[in-house]
Amino acid sequence: MNRAIITGVTGVVGTALIKELIENDVELLILCREGSSKNERIPEHPLITKKYCSLSELSNFQNDTGKEYDVFYHFAWAATVGPDRNNMYAHADNIKYALDAVEVAKRFGCKMFIGAGSQAEYGRHEGILKPDTPCFPENGYGMAKLCAGQMTREYAHQLGLGHIWTRILSVYGPNDGENTMVMSLINELQKGETPTLTKGEQMWDYLYSADAARAFRLLGEKGIDGKTYVIGSGEARPLKEYMKTIRDVVSPGAQLEFGTIPYSEKQVMYLCADVSELENDIGWESKVCFIDGIKELMNYKR
Repeated sequence: MNRAIITGVTGVVGTALIKELIENDVELLILCREGSSKNERIPEHPLITKKYCSLSELSNFQNDTGKEYDVFYHFAWAATVGPDRNNMYAHADNIKYALDAVEVAKRFGCKMFIGAGSQAEYGRHEGILKPDTPCFPENGYGMAKLCAGQMTREYAHQLGLGHIWTRILSVYGPNDGENTMVMSLINELQKGETPTLTKGEQMWDYLYSADAARAFRLLGEKGIDGKTYVIGSGEARPLKEYMKTIRDVVSPGAQLEFGTIPYSEKQVMYLCADVSELENDIGWESKVCFIDGIKELMNYKR
């Protein structure tokens, strides 16, 4: 892979992928929304070209670079937080935008389209999440991601492109959303507050963003057309243990009030990725343990 295009670059995975790709001498074309305050997260670098293109503008976005690219990474997605996750019209638009992104990939000469799906596609399961685990999404976000994965695969193949879909579990790291468990707990502890939490009995799979980025790079180089890959560490631990680890790094000895918040009505209680196909197909493995990832995140925040 010599050149790649990325949408949705300002989040936790996108910013890590920029770093991973430029460290491996991949030339990047980054598509971002004009006026976004998060664009400051995109570094200035000789290998990076930035162009403004919102999701709604993808259908008309043309290749004026005089270059062809190898891989198109599509992370951009609207209406991802809170009540918007059930905004059905917004997610119907997201499916269209994902198909528009496939067309852009074709115009720029890409050979592979890689889309970012979600564990929300699965709904609630008690077992290890595999690419072929039956999907029963329970909100508009998960339903649309599942549909986008299936429709972009078919459309990419119609246009002669390879296609890989990923289902991302819980990734944490620099530029993570402020409302995630990791970031909200860190912020409360830094303020000297006493966090109120659920019982923390959920079995959860967390992956550091640098490990996720390396998986996406290797998928761009070695991933197999037509496959779905689950992106996680492959290890599940009680959420309570993760919370205690964060406390021990950020504010040792601070009190955590477990059990003061009830579980949500559709609480996912088990989340763990089967990463065997990542291991077998692209030689990937998770390298950053959770406590080291939290320490790196705290260094970044400082």
